Amino acid sequence: MDKLYAQLDTYYPLPEPARSAFFSAWKPFFYEKGQFIVPEGRVSHYLGYVVKGVVRIFYVKHDREITEWLALDNSFFFSIRSFLERVPTHLRIHALEDCELRAIHHDDLMQLCDQYHAVEKLFRRMVSTSLLLSQVRLEALQFETAQQRYERLMRDRPDMLQRVPLGYIASFLGITQETLSRIRAKS
Repeated sequence: MDKLYAQLDTYYPLPEPARSAFFSAWKPFFYEKGQFIVPEGRVSHYLGYVVKGVVRIFYVKHDREITEWLALDNSFFFSIRSFLERVPTHLRIHALEDCELRAIHHDDLMQLCDQYHAVEKLFRRMVSTSLLLSQVRLEALQFETAQQRYERLMRDRPDMLQRVPLGYIASFLGITQETLSRIRAKS
């Protein structure tokens, strides 16, 4: 839990009593490799944090799985639209490894935001960061070459190549597995 506290403090350190109330709302969850955390068509009720493991967020289009996000140890994940608008998600969230997670339920988080301005500020910064990461990823897909996207991944998340199957990484980078193999052979 210390890493969760430290990670959240980077967004906005909460003063007491908001801090105690907020952290007590996070619950532990455990998922086995291959288990769905949120299946398609369900509402994403939780904002999740990966204590240990790998979580993949993907969707299916024309019978192909498209990896939208990969969350490894010490990172957050959720279906932002489903979580905020309370609508079923088109995304699927599942465990690529056995996962130890912490998560806070939407209703608990909203109640804490209403009760403590500091929690609301923290959550606003978390959502802003999530949106910025999505924008950076979208811009990379639009404006960077496959080689540049791979090099960025190697620089920012080298551990991902050791823990995530290459097909999912290729999909995340917006390239075929064959293209990823060629890029890796050159590196």
